[in-house]
Amino acid sequence: MDLVVANADGPLTASVPNSVRLVPLNSRLLGLLRLKRLRRLKISCSQWALAQYLRCSRPDVLLSAASHVNLAAIRARSLSGLRIPLVVRISNHLTASHLHTFRPFRRLRYLSACRLYQRANAVITVSAGLADDIALSAGVSPKRITTIYNPTYTPGLIEKASAHLDHPWFKPGSPPVILGVGRLAASKDFPTLVKAFAEVHRIRPVHLVILGEGKKRRKILALAQSLNVAEDIDLPGFVNNPLAWMGRASLFVLSSAWEGLPGVLIEAMAAGCPVISTDCPSGPAEILENGKYGQLVPVGNYEALAKAIIANLKSPLEPEKLRARASEFSVDKAADKYLEVLSSVVQEKSYLKSTILAI
Repeated sequence: MDLVVANADGPLTASVPNSVRLVPLNSRLLGLLRLKRLRRLKISCSQWALAQYLRCSRPDVLLSAASHVNLAAIRARSLSGLRIPLVVRISNHLTASHLHTFRPFRRLRYLSACRLYQRANAVITVSAGLADDIALSAGVSPKRITTIYNPTYTPGLIEKASAHLDHPWFKPGSPPVILGVGRLAASKDFPTLVKAFAEVHRIRPVHLVILGEGKKRRKILALAQSLNVAEDIDLPGFVNNPLAWMGRASLFVLSSAWEGLPGVLIEAMAAGCPVISTDCPSGPAEILENGKYGQLVPVGNYEALAKAIIANLKSPLEPEKLRARASEFSVDKAADKYLEVLSSVVQEKSYLKSTILAI
């Protein structure tokens, strides 16, 4: 199996098994696009290098593993002139992520996706909500769409949750810690979480930690200052093991405006941490079974979120119940379903040499 990437210098490169051949897409043009802000342009330009790879290697099937590289993969197959079976995995809500944008590039990308996704031999979505969205917005036949939940639950997950964590807010007798995890971006809507936290903060002592990095850091900090809660909010940035924080937090809150299938929600449950989420498109309602495993609140409603936080701090769900639900999102279940989809799009099913695109 080949793992084809535009950038082989990422933080997870060392995690690639020896049985997988890592194939960087080398070209003069890609070599010039080293700046982080040119990442999207680099992915778009990678289609020519990927087309060359396809012509040389002729894999049995091409799996495009993430939403932000799918269009490049579809175009690369066309450029290669080959009829290699193509499976695209969609991990973000196509309509919700473009609904309120008027930027020409994003609108063009949305229209291109709606048109090009129809060319895939099969589509994998990470939630049933995404499957419905792709069928409706892109016109892909439901017969060609398979929902496979992300394999979030792994054997080593519990061990990571119990790893050492040195932070003064987790000392015995300290106020409860509310935890948020994700990129500091518009889709995660952390301002709503900060506003809800400020409401809770007026009623009782409490801390808020948001793990992650992104463009919205300054706005989040400015909002915390304006609400007079900055001293009780910590933004440590990106951390290698967020599970250690989940294993100690009193409550995990997902405040997103949209998602695909939020793995952090499953990870928090696996760590035994009670959870609350917005009922955003899509994923949280499926993970929490419409509120059975954690309360769902309307998107952007900080008052409802504050009430849910207060209620859950008083009466949290049992950790064992949360862990049992999280264990259903296992690697084995996902792997079996992926093999079924990949096998279905190749003529020779006795031999499968899959190529994964993860630019």
